[in-house]
Amino acid sequence: MSGPRALHGGPPSANKNPMDVAVPGARGDPMTGADKTKEFTTANRAAWEEAAPIHGQQNQARLIEEFSRPGFSCLDQVETNRLKALGVEGRDVAQICCNNGRELLSVKNMGAARCVGFDGAQGFVDQGRELAKAGGLDVEFVCTDVYDIDDGFARCFDLVTITIGVLGWMPDLQRFFSVVAKLIKPGGALFIYEQHPILEMIEPADADTPIVWEFSYFNKKPYVETGGLDYYGGEKYDAKPATSFSHTMAEILMAGIDSGLAVEHIEEFPHHISNTWWNVEKSGIGLPMCYTLVLRKNI
Repeated sequence: MSGPRALHGGPPSANKNPMDVAVPGARGDPMTGADKTKEFTTANRAAWEEAAPIHGQQNQARLIEEFSRPGFSCLDQVETNRLKALGVEGRDVAQICCNNGRELLSVKNMGAARCVGFDGAQGFVDQGRELAKAGGLDVEFVCTDVYDIDDGFARCFDLVTITIGVLGWMPDLQRFFSVVAKLIKPGGALFIYEQHPILEMIEPADADTPIVWEFSYFNKKPYVETGGLDYYGGEKYDAKPATSFSHTMAEILMAGIDSGLAVEHIEEFPHHISNTWWNVEKSGIGLPMCYTLVLRKNI
């Protein structure tokens, strides 16, 4: 899966409108039930199923060729260096909302042991399995709502990873981190490499468009988008609605801490890991555009 507006490497749609509905799990919000969360995640899974064949047409043939080369990695240097520092060789690794699994397959090529990718869209899971077969890589892919990951995976992983464009799809951030924390072995870690939440204040645009500060950093209204989730080719289509959510850095950190994880590392970077906000990158004004975060499970 991929994230709101910068969606695992790219923006969904410019057809983005705030919704006047409560967000489950928001601090100070009385609406924390699982029913509303399920309503959002079910609708979003349908939107991603619709997008999967479009992404596949654009990327799958190239990725099959790339992963057929021994040791191929799609990871950038920041992600590679942090994973090496954490130590993935011989470790059991899971990726949450793995999309087509290209990052997890790259981790497998770094020497990881058991690798499991979880995603809500069967179309992307099928693409991941095809890429694993092309590379001769033993990687498992599981299609599931992330909030419903089977208890059989509890305490199975030394490392769980989350990359660009995941957290913004989570209506209940605290519950999400609690689910993820259960997957980690005692002493294991959660690694996050995500777009910086400050970018959610800015309207996405091409490189030559002036920066427009449009949204509150503390916005709690979900965004609904209907222009499609093609963040590679930019194709607009009459899409099923996709709903995303803004979370501040403090909310992200506290959701991790409240789930029993301890902050071990955090670093912010001025480079751009999505397919949008080109104007922010070109401006050179020095905004944080992404960050790495490591949370450790000490019990």
